[in-house]
Amino acid sequence: MLLTECPRDAMQGLTRFIPTTDKIRYLNALLKVGFDTLDFGSFVSPKAVPQMQDTAEVLAGLDLTGTQTKLLAIVANRRGAEQAIGYEAIRYVGFPLSVSETFQQRNTNKSIQEALADVAAMQRLCQQADKGLVVYLSMGFGNPYGDSYSPALVVDFTTRLVDLGIRHIIPSDTVGTATPTAIEALFDHLSDAFPFHAFGAHLHALPGEAPAKVRAAVRAGVKRIDGAIGGLGGCPMAADSLTGNLPTEEIIATLGTLGIPTGLDMAAFSRAVELSREVL
Repeated sequence: MLLTECPRDAMQGLTRFIPTTDKIRYLNALLKVGFDTLDFGSFVSPKAVPQMQDTAEVLAGLDLTGTQTKLLAIVANRRGAEQAIGYEAIRYVGFPLSVSETFQQRNTNKSIQEALADVAAMQRLCQQADKGLVVYLSMGFGNPYGDSYSPALVVDFTTRLVDLGIRHIIPSDTVGTATPTAIEALFDHLSDAFPFHAFGAHLHALPGEAPAKVRAAVRAGVKRIDGAIGGLGGCPMAADSLTGNLPTEEIIATLGTLGIPTGLDMAAFSRAVELSREVL
């Protein structure tokens, strides 16, 4: 199982600005753990997400020697993608594409059709720069707005992305409403439609729900799971303070009970957990 740690997601909704030097200390500790990918920052409007206004400065302070962890930066439009691909150290550019029209407007101030045009343009940019575009299918397990939803709808969105040559597609439970049954159902649909495609899962959860969601994702054949130490974070546009990311500690523990290795340096992980309590 490949693990993506998401300190950007954990930090972005905090009202207290975390000093750049503290962010650098924390991210450098995470780079020693052995995560496959580190969702470390974003290139978005500082008015929308003021916590991430120093992403370029943070990147300059990261020690990438001796780590295999790949850096991922989130963007909200083509301009952000153009910024992100200008940094050699960034391997992945992430973009939230919602299957809910309401949430796409709330999150990026664009319609789904406009966002899809952005995705096509960003994929061309990433291909030219030898970067990977990661598309998060927001509201991928349903939405609270009454917009139409079904696993077949997610399959349709995935088809469009695969047709563009996008390999990294991650359904996202943006508001934490997905049950284990719904998680298995969606990924079963996706694996039936795309049997040679490896999918990731970005799930949110209320306290205590994470282990069951992780087990459901494993049963459904998910190959990558996103988490954040302490379960911090969640989407600031979704407005539910209790719904956070899957706690990385619980992901690791659950995978351990299933006999699934992560390849992490657990001593380094423990040090990162301690530092997270100080910094965040």
